[in-house]
Amino acid sequence: MLERIHGPQDIKALNSAELEELAAEIRQFLIEKTSMRGGHLASNLGVVELTMAMFLTFDLPRDKIIWDVGHQSYTHKILSGRKDAFDELRQLGGISGFPKTKESPCDAFNTGHSSTSISAGLGMAQGRDLRGEDYFVVSVIGDGALTGGMAYEALNNAARLESNFIIILNDNEMSISENVGGMSRYLSGIRTGAGYNGLKKNMTSLLQKIPVAGPKIIDKLNRTKQGIKQLLIPGMLFEDMGITYLGPVDGHDLRQLRKVLAEARRVDHAVLVHVLTKKGKGYGPAERNPENFHGVEPFDIATGRPKEEKRYPGYTEIFSRELCKLAEKDSRIVAVTAAMPNGTGLDRFKKQFPKRFFDVGIAEQHAVTSAAGMAAAGLRPVVAVYSSFLQRAYDQIVHDVCLQNLPVVFAIDRAGLVGSDGETHQGIFDLSYLTSIPNMSVLAPKNLWELRRDLEFAVSYEGPLAVRYPRGMAYRGLKEFDAPVVYGKGEILYDEGRTAADSESAAPVSEPGGMPHIALLAVGSMVSTAEHIREKLKNEGYRVTLANGRFIKPVDFELVETLALSHDYLVTLEENVLQGGFGLQVTAWVQKHVPGLKLLNIALPDAYVEHGNVSRLREMLGIDSDSIIRKLKAEFGLETEKEGQHETTT
Repeated sequence: MLERIHGPQDIKALNSAELEELAAEIRQFLIEKTSMRGGHLASNLGVVELTMAMFLTFDLPRDKIIWDVGHQSYTHKILSGRKDAFDELRQLGGISGFPKTKESPCDAFNTGHSSTSISAGLGMAQGRDLRGEDYFVVSVIGDGALTGGMAYEALNNAARLESNFIIILNDNEMSISENVGGMSRYLSGIRTGAGYNGLKKNMTSLLQKIPVAGPKIIDKLNRTKQGIKQLLIPGMLFEDMGITYLGPVDGHDLRQLRKVLAEARRVDHAVLVHVLTKKGKGYGPAERNPENFHGVEPFDIATGRPKEEKRYPGYTEIFSRELCKLAEKDSRIVAVTAAMPNGTGLDRFKKQFPKRFFDVGIAEQHAVTSAAGMAAAGLRPVVAVYSSFLQRAYDQIVHDVCLQNLPVVFAIDRAGLVGSDGETHQGIFDLSYLTSIPNMSVLAPKNLWELRRDLEFAVSYEGPLAVRYPRGMAYRGLKEFDAPVVYGKGEILYDEGRTAADSESAAPVSEPGGMPHIALLAVGSMVSTAEHIREKLKNEGYRVTLANGRFIKPVDFELVETLALSHDYLVTLEENVLQGGFGLQVTAWVQKHVPGLKLLNIALPDAYVEHGNVSRLREMLGIDSDSIIRKLKAEFGLETEKEGQHETTT
């Protein structure tokens, strides 16, 4: 059946039996492709029939479907004609794992973070109405994303709309991890309130048999806010807000789905369709452990195990272990996550200290402000969050934490390039926005041992402090440099700067025979890159100093001065955008105090970075060691100098 799908209308030519076969083929296709390339599996297996029902009910791309988060849009991409592109899924130059308007007209809106689809859909519906156009707008949102405050803001305003707007609540009882909080309990009540639908059906059937009065009674019951629903499902939040509620319906029954979507099309205001799905549907390992199959690396289909076992612990695991050790010694330490205990490594803390662990659901803003409250009450909260997701709580960091100078630790995972998830998930802005906030301190470890030191320092520091570290295996080099953290101080790892004797005996750099002194000042993940640069340049005869800035705020300007006065060239290196980052802070100081020094900033461009393998992205963006060496030589004219030296020697 998949061979017959080349565009969004092709599914409508299939009969019921063929549609069932298509669903099975799509699941097998998804399992095979993600086993080879990695990607988001469990969430996509759960929405196969739902996606098919939407393509059967609506007219894409004329009608608009907006996927919240968007990592569950693989079936959508297949049905809209991108099946053959899945061999390059999430690869550099290939299709994204998220909706992208530049990929297909069937992708109505770019999404990557949660709780956004209702707001975007409502805005699109309002634009449709103002322009006098006629098409359906459908926003798909998960029950996990419904814990985010933005979703409630959107629901509140959607209730005022006087035209059709369809919200599909994909309820699989999970976000990435198991859902938490009052909304989760509320939806559980609706799921188990099956008696309501049966009673409604039977009562409607009986009333229809009453001549004349029956239809009037049915109409009145449908219109009243104090109807049968309030008797059997306490609260009926959506109905009370003014949004028609339909469901719950089996999200794996195509016939039921098509029927309820057809009914939703007829509503002349906002309508919410509650769909029950199973995350990981159709693949045993994913059904049993949906959290483990949310985002996967290449795996063996038969066992579900990764094809490549991790040889060394990652930064996330190091953070997890160290935080638990620190919490054993200090009962004030508590941990906060926004629906990602597994992804951030806090699952270990949760098991060891269940009463000191707080999962707030997909609600980063609340996570930060509640942590501020805990700090004000005398605790030492550690908020573990991905760099990209922390952006959602910028205002809370500014007003609720830093304005009051509260001791909240931000453990920022996935800082820098993260690879295959692309633009919405690259952690390349945190240095810029965090260093702009008064009272905030920011540091980045060069390796796994320094991460331990940084955390030990962070939980004892009397003020807001962020520790940012990258995704993946923790760097194990430079182990011999493991000094305790001193606030605001970096370190020189290898020193080959000019001395007084050099100044008296060595020829000037500008003259043949004079070898330049180069200082590399790196932070975080770029220290290991700088180490490789140093080794390669030394093999070519250059004299290279390597320094670890460690603190991005405050910058160790005494270290900068030492390097500036004893070197001919200074290179800063960071895995963050240039604007507002570490390098520009150093540049401003150098221009004021040592204006003659030649300086080069290595950072990421002022742009969003697409999906792809991290190593290839680093090459493309010019922050791998070979690219930096070429850029350094070109900027400082070092190749020309070496050519002159070679000719003189000859």
